[in-house]
Amino acid sequence: MNDGSMRKGILALSGPLIISFWLRSAFGWIDPIFAASLKDAAGNSIGDATLAAIGLTLPFEFLMIACWVGTSNGLTSRLASAMGADNHEQVRQLKAAARRIIWALNAAFLFVALGVASFSEKMGLDPIVASQFRIYATIIVAGSSFTSFWSILPDSIVKAHHDTRTTMWAGILSSLLNVVLNSWFTFGLGWGVWGIAFSTVIGRLAGLSYATIRATAHERKRKHDRKTPTQPQIAFEAPVRAILSIALPSGMTYVLMALESQIVNFLLARLPNATSQLAAWSIFDRSARFMAMPLIAGSVAMLPLVARRHGEKDFRGIRKEVRVSLLAGLSYVFIFVAPVAFFAGPWVADKLSSSLATEVAAQSAMWILPVSVFAMVPVLLLRAVFDGLQRPKPGLVVALLRTFILVGPLVWLGIRWAGNNSSHPAVGAAWGFCLGVGAASAVLSLWLRAHLRRTA
Repeated sequence: MNDGSMRKGILALSGPLIISFWLRSAFGWIDPIFAASLKDAAGNSIGDATLAAIGLTLPFEFLMIACWVGTSNGLTSRLASAMGADNHEQVRQLKAAARRIIWALNAAFLFVALGVASFSEKMGLDPIVASQFRIYATIIVAGSSFTSFWSILPDSIVKAHHDTRTTMWAGILSSLLNVVLNSWFTFGLGWGVWGIAFSTVIGRLAGLSYATIRATAHERKRKHDRKTPTQPQIAFEAPVRAILSIALPSGMTYVLMALESQIVNFLLARLPNATSQLAAWSIFDRSARFMAMPLIAGSVAMLPLVARRHGEKDFRGIRKEVRVSLLAGLSYVFIFVAPVAFFAGPWVADKLSSSLATEVAAQSAMWILPVSVFAMVPVLLLRAVFDGLQRPKPGLVVALLRTFILVGPLVWLGIRWAGNNSSHPAVGAAWGFCLGVGAASAVLSLWLRAHLRRTA
């Protein structure tokens, strides 16, 4: 189990995922771009109505992503740890338990899709928006619940085997097929919003197929190379519970991170000049999340790395990889994020702003972008370390602390400070966000250091 492929470091594992995450973020604009070109039977544009329908679908998609990420993290962590310990019985249990969880997710989101289909036109929406929403959301939620959730198992297997290149290529193949099918269904067949949604669902089959082929090959090799156990194989008493014990806190952490932006939106929406400040915060928030993609990719790679070395009892190796990941993250901020924010930040704010007030506020906030990403480095990377150590509770506790005790109140204070000092509220919100995330990073860093010291 200690061959070269199993001993990849965090930088080698993160590289393919960084490419994948950045490309997926860029390809996220596919559906809105095609939606903007739609017209009705009379030739009238219904692009705005379709974009609104896609926006209304985002909460459902986000809920699916949270379930996917949580389940994947739980399964990947347990699989990697079991493989590191050469516990083949646990691997078999975990794969069977994952299938049961995925079937449950399929059923749950199929029920959600039926609800959307039944009640979308009773929400008081514009009739065209309601119709587009009913079509798009029903297909996305019902279809993606199968093509997306079934990718959890092969994706977790390849990551547990430290094969992040497969994850990268699966994402690229799905995105490319989505573009091809979108063009064919929308312009070639004239299927409208139905075609846009259906192409997204079908496009994910490309990544699912590729990941399944690679996962099967990895598992075939593992079974061929496995040694006869020298001691009894300890099985899970409840393998589903073992996965969910990590999956639920991990998924909840993801939801809490998204909730922070909604808290900021709520606070800014109450201001007299709310529109420009909300727009400026949106530009800053989107930029910060895009710049944080390498850190998120690093956290995804860190989970199976730590989990496998935890199974091997290689705590010295874990401490080394944690140090390397933190240094790499901080170097990324100084070498890449800071220059980009300095030279491209004002241009981005100008291009995405539709009013002078928004542009000025956004440009002021963009100077804080490197500080924001700097503050995110430990909290994003170290949460995955705890999950890999089979201890998801610290990540959840710090996420709750971050959202409700740190970020929320500090953003409120930042907005008040901005108002009292003739500054832009969005700038005050950005500073409050940075301080809150930075404090959460400090708490999680101290917690991990204490845990690793006790373990050593």
